[in-house]
Amino acid sequence: MLQLIASAIDDRTARGVAAAVSRLVRTGELPAGTRLPTVRSVARELGISPTTVSEAWRSLASAGAIQTRGRSGTFVLPPNRLRQSLRYARLTASPATLPHDFSTGVPDHDLLPDLAPALRRIGDTRLTTSYLEEPVLPRLEVVLRERWPFPPQQLTVVDGALDALDRVVGAAVRLGDRVLVENPAFPPLLDLLDTVGAVPVPVTLDGSGIEPASLAAGLDRAPVALLLQPRAHNPTGISMTPERAAELSAVLGAHPLGGTVVVVEDDHAGEIASAPPVSLGGWLPEQVVHIRSFSKSHGPDLRLAAVGGPANLVASVADRRLLGPGWSSRVLQAVLLDLLTDPATARVLAGARREYARRRDLLTAALAQRGVDAPAPDGINMWIPVRDQQHAMLSLAAHGIAVAPGTPFELDPLGTDHVRLTVGLVRDGFADLADLLADAAGEPHRSSGRRLRTLRRTIR
Repeated sequence: MLQLIASAIDDRTARGVAAAVSRLVRTGELPAGTRLPTVRSVARELGISPTTVSEAWRSLASAGAIQTRGRSGTFVLPPNRLRQSLRYARLTASPATLPHDFSTGVPDHDLLPDLAPALRRIGDTRLTTSYLEEPVLPRLEVVLRERWPFPPQQLTVVDGALDALDRVVGAAVRLGDRVLVENPAFPPLLDLLDTVGAVPVPVTLDGSGIEPASLAAGLDRAPVALLLQPRAHNPTGISMTPERAAELSAVLGAHPLGGTVVVVEDDHAGEIASAPPVSLGGWLPEQVVHIRSFSKSHGPDLRLAAVGGPANLVASVADRRLLGPGWSSRVLQAVLLDLLTDPATARVLAGARREYARRRDLLTAALAQRGVDAPAPDGINMWIPVRDQQHAMLSLAAHGIAVAPGTPFELDPLGTDHVRLTVGLVRDGFADLADLLADAAGEPHRSSGRRLRTLRRTIR
């Protein structure tokens, strides 16, 4: 057992040890129920610190791969992970019990277009005559291509951004592959990479997107893919600038391994983002898969996202869907087409963009007046630094406010605790909410009982 584990490890960091053991678990070489060697014996065999092995074991335990049972030892768990072990499940601990739930990351329903007129206009149109028809309505594909940030070789439609990520990752990433991921990142994406047995490698962000030097260093790890959010990054709100997209494309082009990396862009905010569309596909069209979601802009229940990029990858996604759902509802595609070409809907979306920007600006300014630097440059979320995450969440919960913890977003610790607040759901009471957020963040600010009562009446 000890020899098997040692022979599988070529990276003796905590992350490398965890990744190697995870691969052994997933391939069945370490079957469920196997008792693992002690931390000290593994450390001695590998010539590393027991602390490094302990950290690896903690990572595996948090991922649901192993479990320590006191003096009985540490054992491999069955592959069917419990929902509670997922990062995604930790985002909303108890929203149902709190009246002001700002933890969800969903758009304000009242700022979405009304679907009823579109449904009436498409009527009872029969849109499917064969199960082997193309997965995208022809007219919808024309409209999508007109709006794409670069000319994609092929384009298809799937059931939302997460479905797109799942299918693209499934086509491009294999067990043990390294994948570059923004830090912080969207928790379901990290869960997805863990599920396929990939090794996420963090790259850092600044106000313009991924830092070029961090990308260059990450490419030295021989990754197969780079996953990024080009606009309204969740949770930070950062949107990549065109200049940064050009820099990152140049880094990929100059690196000996850069030409083999598949770039997957998750443009989840779509048409509610204030920043214009941007993509590395303008420079590297044969490497970039761009995903455009319509959930936050046109409606989560449309369950639609478009995927465009290299023909080999997009065709692989479309072909695999033939063995599952086949295609995304053409009725919903017809609704989306109507919305995309309807001038009234365009006005609604423009109003939503302005309103989300107004809410971001008001809360950002109110927090700045209270000593909290929490910029929210785009989208519907705000990434708020706090002295202690647990204290902040409990403090806000005491006033009926739910926010998402920051740790599920972190691939590597950021050095400062954070919480994510969906500022797009805050309609009023910005000054009062800022008082509570400042107190929770560790920047005390006077707030009277009258102000708190006003807050409860005015914010959602």
